[in-house]
Amino acid sequence: MLKTLLLAASLFAATAHAALKDSDPLRVKARVESYAGPSQMSVVYDLYRNGLKLGQVIDTFTRSGARYTLTSETRAIGPLKMLWPGNIRLESIGVVTPQGLRPTRYQHARSDAPQKLATARLNWKNRSIAFQYMGKSWQVDGLQDGAQDQLSQLYQFMFAPRLPTDYSLQVVGGRDLNDFHYVRSDGGDIRTPLGALATQRFQRITQKPDEKAITVWVAPARNNLPVQIRVSEDGVTVEQRLLRATVRR
Repeated sequence: MLKTLLLAASLFAATAHAALKDSDPLRVKARVESYAGPSQMSVVYDLYRNGLKLGQVIDTFTRSGARYTLTSETRAIGPLKMLWPGNIRLESIGVVTPQGLRPTRYQHARSDAPQKLATARLNWKNRSIAFQYMGKSWQVDGLQDGAQDQLSQLYQFMFAPRLPTDYSLQVVGGRDLNDFHYVRSDGGDIRTPLGALATQRFQRITQKPDEKAITVWVAPARNNLPVQIRVSEDGVTVEQRLLRATVRR
């Protein structure tokens, strides 16, 4: 039975890969849209820092054919705004494939420090990443299949063919490339403005005490939409909790 399932999965992947090579762009677009996730999304999260509400995160996703643009805007509000005086904007641009999102460019920008714009360009043909930051440029080789950037990794769950139980991938930041390893478990029900949602939890397995701990809860009934995201590092825990979402196929 297991061999039959593996064979079926490999045949599906081969067929979808062949579709991307089709010379007719209209047929390619139709096939991409047949297996890809949403075509448009707007997702808003309340943002908390060590349990205190800090602001909001607004994520938007748009897709045209196989091309996608994913942005995330973080802004602080209220008395804690002094901790985050400017807006933080992340942007992931790339293509949607049968295996999910494949980013080609990632940017991390701060409105209060424009000189700190960080850019990573992923060259899948050469398996390399070109970084730019503070007037410096450098290249890192060894880009692997399935690599994501810091933003696309959160929404890859909505576009991957299935939810993995053990998930290893490279994650591209604005200035570096890291190996991540997530393990899936039952996340229980989480109360949201959309109602109580059953979730699956993906927790990063860290190897060193100073590594960033990340946990993502996704809702299978909502096409694996991330409904809660928690990041802990250097004694600070930042958490995003779903406020509202609009998703269009």
